[in-house]
Amino acid sequence: MSEPSAEIRAADADRDRVAQQLQEHFAQGRLDSEELSSRIARAHTARSIRELDQLTSDLPAWDLAELPRVPAKSRKPRGLAVLSQNPVLLIPWMTWGGVNALCFAIWLLAMVGSGGTTYPWFLWVAVPWGIVMAFITLGTVLVRRSGEGLDGGG
Repeated sequence: MSEPSAEIRAADADRDRVAQQLQEHFAQGRLDSEELSSRIARAHTARSIRELDQLTSDLPAWDLAELPRVPAKSRKPRGLAVLSQNPVLLIPWMTWGGVNALCFAIWLLAMVGSGGTTYPWFLWVAVPWGIVMAFITLGTVLVRRSGEGLDGGG
């Protein structure tokens, strides 16, 4: 069968249905009282489905507040956010930071106590360990990305 034409004559049930929809839109604040009474009067005198459709064409078909909420797409963590969501990386980096903060504080106290001429020995702890940690982090991130590519393929 072909699609029903908009020129099909409207039945009393069609007019009542549109009048009820208009009253619901009025109750939700989309129409004021003058517009409601005008549209309901036009609905009761409408002869075709097209005339009825024109009365509600600028109104949503359903209450937009009742639509289900679409959860936000979870974004893949990037940059430093990888550390905050991955305890395998977060714990070693926190350990590195804590140990190096302690070494720096000891060096700073020694420098102040000796009059300002102390070798920055704390760098021998911070830099090599930091380089190793950077390579471990980079490797972990790359392995996870390649694994996601394999899992998300099909």
